[in-house]
Amino acid sequence: MADDGLFEKPEFQVPDAPVESTLVDTGVIGPTGRPLPEFPEPEPPAPGRKRAVVISMCNQKGGVGKTTTAINLGAALVETGRKVLLVDFDPQGSLSVGLGVNPHTLERSIYNLLLSREYEPQDVITESTVPGLDILPSNIDLSAAEVQLVSEVAREQTLQRVLNKLRSSYDYILIDCAPSLGLLTINALTASDYVLIPLECEFFALRGVALLTDTISKVQDRLNPDLEVVGILGTMYDARTLHSREVLERVVQAFGDDVFHTVIRRTIKFPETTVAGEPITTYATASPGADAYRQLAREVLLRSAE
Repeated sequence: MADDGLFEKPEFQVPDAPVESTLVDTGVIGPTGRPLPEFPEPEPPAPGRKRAVVISMCNQKGGVGKTTTAINLGAALVETGRKVLLVDFDPQGSLSVGLGVNPHTLERSIYNLLLSREYEPQDVITESTVPGLDILPSNIDLSAAEVQLVSEVAREQTLQRVLNKLRSSYDYILIDCAPSLGLLTINALTASDYVLIPLECEFFALRGVALLTDTISKVQDRLNPDLEVVGILGTMYDARTLHSREVLERVVQAFGDDVFHTVIRRTIKFPETTVAGEPITTYATASPGADAYRQLAREVLLRSAE
């Protein structure tokens, strides 16, 4: 691959694991080419709920695994005893569909919360089939919000005002962003503590990361100085192809320890879970895909310093 100067070290810094790390080197080289640590069993959440950790799944390229990651990371966090809210912030409503919610029959969606004071979040939140995993659903109405918010005062903080009412009720809030860098995505980043970047192991996806990191830096400077990148997640990885291996190697060269040790491999199970309307942790609980998201949950818990 040419163009070595394309992916210089980004300005933002991703927090490392705690200083006194409990990770143990297993002596195994992981798919990222680094020694694969042994992640400890997650501790149950501390008594007395604190403010929820808000994480956006963000990448302006479509089809890189944002929705799949939001659903399955949320379900894996629930298995550790956390209560999780998934926010469908994409007008396509893919997250809602992926958990069995029909966006075409919704009477109320997150659109109503953004643009009307008539509704409270509890009027819109839907329970999923997984106990402890709730959804703020979306549908095509949300596409109008981007235009309507332009004339609003403090338009970038609209989603933040909605989620502030919910942060005491959940341990984690995961936002599935639209595949763009428009006003909806800026709202999600402004409302978040962290951003997780799913990155398809394909060269065109890699090229877009520079633009995304520039947008994140601007949000940090102007709207949310506390925003941090929790990590970059390699998705749709196929170890059988040289291209996938080269792209993943390039990502690690560019971003180092900012890249999660966990890598999500291609598997037919993920499309099947969408049809079934449930996460892979319940649909194929013993599958490698389910185990990968459980490992990712452990990494996120360590990096987000809950």
